Amino acid sequence: MATILRDWSYRYQWLYDGISRLAALSVGGEARFRQLALQGLIIDSDTQVLDLCCGSGQTTEFLVKSSQNVTGLDASPKSLQRARQNVPLASYVEAFAEDMPFADNLFDVVHTSVALHEMQPQQLRKIINEVYRVLKPGGVFTLVDFHAPTNPIFWPGVSVFLLLFETETAWELLKTDLAKLLSETGFEVVKPTLYAGGSLQVIQAKK
Repeated sequence: MATILRDWSYRYQWLYDGISRLAALSVGGEARFRQLALQGLIIDSDTQVLDLCCGSGQTTEFLVKSSQNVTGLDASPKSLQRARQNVPLASYVEAFAEDMPFADNLFDVVHTSVALHEMQPQQLRKIINEVYRVLKPGGVFTLVDFHAPTNPIFWPGVSVFLLLFETETAWELLKTDLAKLLSETGFEVVKPTLYAGGSLQVIQAKK
């Protein structure tokens, strides 16, 4: 169960940013972490991109450097307020990821970064179905999130982090085969790429 640090990390931007930078050291720093899920993707000025659960715009900032058509979606008004200040070049929509107010077949790329572990299993399935719906045929869903470490050395650090800052849904994700869920929805899934001793996974799935 998460501690009060979780609540503080969402309330105080400086604390959230500090935690993010510290956690990102395991993959070479925050800039590299924010671009892990974007590696190998072709994104140009006309690419329609959705930054799903965009938070304060940490990855949105990188996306707008490539595309002039970036939309950030988040359910938190406070996060979207920060995102608008941090990355004014994107458009923003306040909505839940499992009920997106977008037309079918709209986006070329849907990206999400360490957000799916916040979702209950039923929510997670709804979100994956929604992503499939709003992606164009041939579009790509790319994500980075927690994964059960394959290197036992990483288990203590991951466990402490989840205990301090996350809820039971994060522990549930460690037992979830995301690639399988995506395949069952209809995506063509490349084998997940693992980082930080297997504690992070990147998946790119094509509609």
